[in-house]
Amino acid sequence: MVPARAASATAKPQKLSSAEHTDPLNLDPVVRDGYEHFYILDFDGALSRFESVLKAHPQDPMAYAYLQMATVFRELYHQDLLDTTYYAHDSFLTSKRTVPVTAATRQRVEFLTDTGAKLCDDRIKANSNDKNAYFARGYLRGIHAAFITLVDHSYVVAARQGYAARGDSEQVLKIDPEYVDAKMAIGIQQFAVASLPRWVRLIVGIVGVGGNKERGLEMLRESAAHGVVTAVESRTVLSLFLRHDARYQEALVVQHGLAMQYPHDYLFRLEEANLTKDAGTGPAAIELYKAVLADSAKPGYFADPRVQMAWFGLADTQRGQNDIADAAQNYMKAAEQPECSDWLRKRAQLNAGEMFDLLHQRDKAEQLYRLASSGGGDQSQAEVARRLLRTPYEGK
Repeated sequence: MVPARAASATAKPQKLSSAEHTDPLNLDPVVRDGYEHFYILDFDGALSRFESVLKAHPQDPMAYAYLQMATVFRELYHQDLLDTTYYAHDSFLTSKRTVPVTAATRQRVEFLTDTGAKLCDDRIKANSNDKNAYFARGYLRGIHAAFITLVDHSYVVAARQGYAARGDSEQVLKIDPEYVDAKMAIGIQQFAVASLPRWVRLIVGIVGVGGNKERGLEMLRESAAHGVVTAVESRTVLSLFLRHDARYQEALVVQHGLAMQYPHDYLFRLEEANLTKDAGTGPAAIELYKAVLADSAKPGYFADPRVQMAWFGLADTQRGQNDIADAAQNYMKAAEQPECSDWLRKRAQLNAGEMFDLLHQRDKAEQLYRLASSGGGDQSQAEVARRLLRTPYEGK
């Protein structure tokens, strides 16, 4: 049975918060339209709208925050870094993955972050009770923390950014307890700090920072239900955190609500399949992956489907169902996608090699291990692939 409060977080927010409890720019029709494009992963459509907002409001830090958010998540998506399977457990903290982000994209992210934050600083200096400036600075810091965590693995800097975002958001609520959007950053920090292994907390220097998982989840539920610019994002994070703690049925309720509200969001649909797999219902997950792939084949159904993630998830699920032959073929399909990141391609090649070993097709397996261990690009799979070149895979 799914708790009632978990189910309530999946519902479409009934109404936007009162204008007095949010930055007026958040209610601008062009901004709202930009977010709607963002929620179906039409990054170009979102960015063009947010660019027009910045042009019209060059002194409003939230205008920089919208662009920064869309720029960062477009890059993470194109790097296959928004496959939440990667974050469902703590192994990503020790990942050796290298993320090749262009200098132009880095410069754009840093410019938007720094310029927006400077505008916030100036407004706070002029008025220490400027709640909108505190919120915008916390929003910018939180997105930047996500970027440097996932791209650079800069956990110390990211932890400080995240903690600063939490501090800004707590200041917002001191000024205006009804400013619900501010609860998202606090909820994320509460849960994340409580979830980090002690060795990580020692490394990043946040041993004395408090965290509480249930408090974090509750704050995310509040911003999910009533936020203006954090409602969908809070539900997305809520689903991820519940998945992290193996609370799959609760996470599925949240994720199904997102997939129903935004059926053309490729990631929301994919995540429902991922969660169904994790919940132990492999056959149902297989059908969901196949439905995502079928819709991906329809021109224009998804804005930018990264189908390698669906092929990989389908192969993983078939592997769990002992359908080794189909798993091998679908890992291969993931690796063959032209837009597949080198990291995911080599993961798929390694896994396909293991399947061919189980099928006693050693020549094919060795060919794939050589690809997975090849020089240049991502090297996170190389050590395992070289070992499997020496000793055939015998597991599952």
